[in-house]
Amino acid sequence: MATQRVLPQSKETLLQNYNKRLKDDIRSILDNFTEIIKTAKVEEETQVSRVTQAEQDHYEMHVRAANIVRAGESLMKLVSDLKQFLILNDFPSVNEAISLRNQQLRTLQEECDKKLISLRDEIAIDLYELEEEYYSSRYK
Repeated sequence: MATQRVLPQSKETLLQNYNKRLKDDIRSILDNFTEIIKTAKVEEETQVSRVTQAEQDHYEMHVRAANIVRAGESLMKLVSDLKQFLILNDFPSVNEAISLRNQQLRTLQEECDKKLISLRDEIAIDLYELEEEYYSSRYK
């Protein structure tokens, strides 16, 4: 699509909202994954016991994994919303598809018409020959 279409303000705002959601969800996945990796590193000595630290790290990993899953589900919802937006608002491509199909069907119709005319002519010739044979026959 070489030409840039001008969208109404509401559609433009909606697309900007989709773009913001995409960036936020990707950032959330990346940040949570980075923090899970940081948590997985074994630290030397801390003021809390190893068991307590392990439990805290385990809980933090679960929370961050849940955040990643939430962001992934949000991205799937975003994909669904984008598909719906495209289906409902992409009139030029829908019109182009309809025009293309219309042209294909017109071409098919013309081919069928030509074949029918050819068949009609052949049948007329055959019928004429049969009538000639019948009327010139002595077995009337």
